Amino acid sequence: MKPQRRTVEFKADTRNLFFHILTSCNLRCKHCYINPEQHGKETLDEPTVKEWLKIFIKGREDAQKTNVIFLGGEPTLNPNLAAGIKFARKLGYGSITVDTNGYLFHNILDKVTPEEVDFFSFSLDGSRPEINDPIRGEGVFNVCTKGIKEAKKRGFFVSLIYTVSRMNISDLKNMPELISKLDIDRFFIQVIGIRGKSAKHQKEEPLQLTKKEWEEVVPKVAHEVAEQGIPVVYPKVFLEKGEPFKCAAMVADNYFVFPNARVYKCPLCEDFPINSFEIQDGVLKRRPPITEMDLCHLNIPEGCVLNKILQPGNIEYDPAGAPKYKIACCMLKEEVKMI
Repeated sequence: MKPQRRTVEFKADTRNLFFHILTSCNLRCKHCYINPEQHGKETLDEPTVKEWLKIFIKGREDAQKTNVIFLGGEPTLNPNLAAGIKFARKLGYGSITVDTNGYLFHNILDKVTPEEVDFFSFSLDGSRPEINDPIRGEGVFNVCTKGIKEAKKRGFFVSLIYTVSRMNISDLKNMPELISKLDIDRFFIQVIGIRGKSAKHQKEEPLQLTKKEWEEVVPKVAHEVAEQGIPVVYPKVFLEKGEPFKCAAMVADNYFVFPNARVYKCPLCEDFPINSFEIQDGVLKRRPPITEMDLCHLNIPEGCVLNKILQPGNIEYDPAGAPKYKIACCMLKEEVKMI
């Protein structure tokens, strides 16, 4: 057996609900994408969490093909998270994930079971405090790794999410050893999105990686982790020559839901009021043009039109002005695992 990489194609019959149940957080991470002015400042109450969960599988016989990821801010800060998890399981959601910074508020591990939560996904942006804490906050590394160990002790499956940027790309090579020590079940490498705080700081402190920087480091580390028997997923980002561009917003069923009832199909658009849907009176309603979906229809040489509009810093051009490569949809993933 050896690690093999494959591109994970979009599945039209699978739905992913990225459910932000609040925008508040106890941390102030440098690359946080949450924008309270655009996403709202509410903490959703239990009836609303349950009502909105029902919207995305109502009338569907294939509820098990819908995955829900509870997000924030920090989702464990919402005291209604446990009730939402249990209700999602009762409704028949196929998988339930909680993305957390590791502080695990409201004793969440006491209130749910490994049978109710498929994964707790912890965010860590360095292999040691000296790398992680300047990005995420003083003391966060120790708290997060403690939370991971406690979750594992109680029998939960644990994912680790590492958001790669210029701030920590040099440290990614050190993650395989830490992942092994923490007994991680799944590893995600994320590309930094130029939205929220990252968008505000991009001019003075560019955070995006070039194609060369990304490809020299990320695939190699992914293979090293996969050699431990741990599946690794990371964004494709750059398409190979001749590889066709596909947009998940047009092909797949992904919904990014925020506390102010905005619902996006593309995460790149979340800093702007061009969401495709909104929740009104318990119903998911399509918004009139112009929305992100109208832009997704456009076909350009650079690949992702929204990347070109909103975060063009990772595109390079030749002397004739033609793009050297296409940018993939941000939802297109590479998976590396032992086969």
